[in-house]
Amino acid sequence: MKKDKNIPHQFNSISELHRVLGLPKPLHPLVSLVDNTRIGVDKDQLPASFSFNFYKISFKKTLRGKIRYGQDYYDFDEGGMVFTSPNQLLATDDDTEYLGYTLLIHPDFIRNYPLGKNILHFGFFSYAVNEALHLSEKEKSVIFNIFRNIEEELQSAIDDFSQDVIVAQIELILNYSNRFYKRQFITRKTVNNDLLVKLENLLGNYFGNESALMKGLPTVQYLAEQLNVSPHYLSDMLRSLTGQNAQQHIHSKLIEKAKEKLSTTDLTVSEIAYELGFEHSQSFSKLFRSKTNQSPLEFRTSFN
Repeated sequence: MKKDKNIPHQFNSISELHRVLGLPKPLHPLVSLVDNTRIGVDKDQLPASFSFNFYKISFKKTLRGKIRYGQDYYDFDEGGMVFTSPNQLLATDDDTEYLGYTLLIHPDFIRNYPLGKNILHFGFFSYAVNEALHLSEKEKSVIFNIFRNIEEELQSAIDDFSQDVIVAQIELILNYSNRFYKRQFITRKTVNNDLLVKLENLLGNYFGNESALMKGLPTVQYLAEQLNVSPHYLSDMLRSLTGQNAQQHIHSKLIEKAKEKLSTTDLTVSEIAYELGFEHSQSFSKLFRSKTNQSPLEFRTSFN
């Protein structure tokens, strides 16, 4: 298949992707574990951009060079895992290497299981590629053992329990990945603390230079773009450091700024709400009460 640089290619089935990659027909039409070394096409034969209508969990044995986290670069040599969800736009990387494994899961395969809904709770499916999960040797062994279990199950004769077993193994990979990401947030604490400082400065400037007055309340998407990370990664990173997700962090900063204005200025509640980016003062008062158990006027009175 030649690249079409203008129109992203949509892969509608796992079988189609196998065919394009020069692989044998999948053992199961809705789930497949691919040894990437068996891919039989060159990168220039693939579409320049594409998307899948299924989930993809990839382990690349080599992520050589420097991986970007936010504004900074850090060296990794041990490879890592990348998670993509259906209809996520991807691109062929010139540095792509066919080493590692790829697990492909069609939503129909898990639709009648709790995982069909719960998979949306694994935020790392929305992380950017540069926010890959980098595994220790011990963690890599855990994931590879599960891959082998799935491969053995796919190669065995199908019975009434085959799908149950494979779905359970997929869920096990996701739960372990959740654990390993939490470990990564901790072990890269210096990196994430730098990101937290940048976030604090960004919010401080936003509420201090009339950006809120001009643009309205800051969104998680806006903050993530300014910090060069994905929204889910930002929220998960903040939760690991502060116990609050990105939206809660915005609210905390907003309430802090509101208290400052209520205690040091004569501005009315409506004027303060407007300066902080609210269209309606009632929305500001409702949020303030939910966070402090006081109305803005009650806080001002008690403070004075």
